[in-house]
Amino acid sequence: MDWEYFLELFLGGLTRGSIYALIALGYTMVYGIIELINFAHGEIYMIGAFTALIVATVLSMLGLNQVAILICAAVAAVVYSCAYGFTVEKLAYKPLRKAPRLSALISAIGMSMFLQNYVLLAQTSDFLPFPSLIPDFEFWEPYAHIISSQELVILITTFVVMILLTILIKFTRIGKAMRATAQDKVMAALVGIDVNQVISVTFIVGSATAAIGGVLIASHIGQINFYIGFIAGIKAFVAAVLGGIGSIPGAVLGSLVLGWTESFFTGYISSDYEDVFAFMFLVFILIFRPAGILGRSDTQKV
Repeated sequence: MDWEYFLELFLGGLTRGSIYALIALGYTMVYGIIELINFAHGEIYMIGAFTALIVATVLSMLGLNQVAILICAAVAAVVYSCAYGFTVEKLAYKPLRKAPRLSALISAIGMSMFLQNYVLLAQTSDFLPFPSLIPDFEFWEPYAHIISSQELVILITTFVVMILLTILIKFTRIGKAMRATAQDKVMAALVGIDVNQVISVTFIVGSATAAIGGVLIASHIGQINFYIGFIAGIKAFVAAVLGGIGSIPGAVLGSLVLGWTESFFTGYISSDYEDVFAFMFLVFILIFRPAGILGRSDTQKV
């Protein structure tokens, strides 16, 4: 076995899974609290990438250096995406809080299509070049044939985001409110928790992680269009279901498993069937583990 090639595929899958994880976290956090699949989440990721492109284009004309442009573009993408996530929740989901789940699901699909076409009309249907905002580090050149410095930055950024998110959920006041709301919304409201505020913050946090993923992957791939949110969103949703929808560790694990599956199958078999392998693996897991890898099956008492 060519161990260097194996390591290259392993690290490539780890990078791909890290991007999926940044998006899947938004799916699983929202589902864990209000049991809603936010199918517009992929479009938030796409809007973050487009925001970063606009900001980076303007700042490059002003002569700023690469690192400053990356930081400013990422901050702008996060702020703008959070605003969209907050607005989507208020307009499309809050009025349907007590409606049947199917109504909220249809609203989510409709919002996804609306945002896609909104960006299509505001921008273009063509792929647009995205500048390489992540710098190449000289000290990393001897290892660049295995994993590039851009992929290294993606891995480090994802790891830092995961740590910050864990701290937020486990040790902060709003994080405890999120966990209480996810456990029982009625009891959380009775003890003084503002459930509506918790839900809004959940959408904002999920939108922020998706925006970071959008900036990183767009800079790494080098091009974007209005449809990237749909593809990435479906993959991230698959990862969240694979790991156990509603479980944050499950979303991360499912994303990594999906990333490695795609990487190894395309590396050793064929890249033409990348999506086929991913969804076949999902079906295989759900046959033997319907709740996902780390998911728990709910038992209903009668």
